[in-house]
Amino acid sequence: MSARAWTAFAAVSTLWGIPYLFIKVAVDDGVPPVFLAWARVLMAAAVLLVLSHRAGVLAPALERPHRRWLLLYAVVEICVPFPLIAAGERHVDSSLAAILIAAVPMLVALLALRFDRSERATGRRAVGLAIGFAGVIALVGLDVSGSGAELLGALAILLAAVGYAAGPMIINQRLGGLDPRALMAVALSMATLLLTPAALLAPPAHAPSADAVVSIVILGLFCTAAAFVLFGALIGEVGPGRATVITYISPIVAVALGVAVLDERPGTGAIAGLLLILAGSWLSTDGRLPPGLERRLAQLRARSITPFPDRRARQRRADARGTRAPRDPALPAPAARRRPAVS
Repeated sequence: MSARAWTAFAAVSTLWGIPYLFIKVAVDDGVPPVFLAWARVLMAAAVLLVLSHRAGVLAPALERPHRRWLLLYAVVEICVPFPLIAAGERHVDSSLAAILIAAVPMLVALLALRFDRSERATGRRAVGLAIGFAGVIALVGLDVSGSGAELLGALAILLAAVGYAAGPMIINQRLGGLDPRALMAVALSMATLLLTPAALLAPPAHAPSADAVVSIVILGLFCTAAAFVLFGALIGEVGPGRATVITYISPIVAVALGVAVLDERPGTGAIAGLLLILAGSWLSTDGRLPPGLERRLAQLRARSITPFPDRRARQRRADARGTRAPRDPALPAPAARRRPAVS
């Protein structure tokens, strides 16, 4: 992947690692899942509509050929997953919810069997996806299976993962030529309209607390508006299969925040799942390092294998010529020359 792709990958992985904490805070405060989804989507739509309009990129996204695909994307990527994740987090920890979403790359591979030949996982990528999926199985089997409510919550989150898997494929096949800001502005606006009736029917029973309000604002501005734009750019750089590998990295952020802020204690399944997911993430991105780090390591390897005798010979030749070449500190200083004896 390019340096730009790795930058977008790191940013989206972080931005989509923190929503689970704030969703948990909001739903525990009594904010209904559908209302929470509607509020964050409304806020993000307003911001992106203004930005895309000022940038002059909104008009192409409003053209007739794109409308039905944008509507489908809004449903499968936003309207269905957002309320389902919030509903699931009523019963499972935020860290476990994030780890369950790690099933997205495997679901992309399954959907690709029918809808996108270019994204079919083969070779090293297939091994990585299988390892990551084993991590999800370990999580559900060891940490969730003991409670019926937790199982229902986990199922809701896994259904949301199906939508997260289908959404990037729609962008890649039908909406790839649109500016990410305009694409998400229109999709979020459509999602807002679709969620409005349900949000009006299920408003909060009481005024949300300050923590819940702050959580909704962060979810709307950062975890939705900013993250979706960066995610669209990432899909354009690396394709939907590799782009969704962020769902392997974001659980690390979510688990750290859950432990530090919410005092969650992930069990054996979560720890085993995370280890497998990390391995699967690395393999799913072809087992490569970021380009800058890869170049630096190559330079260090080249220096470490330079033969010492060659350096010594070059230094001796420089001393014999009387040149003042910079001396290699690893080599000993030359012996002092003797003056010829006078007879």
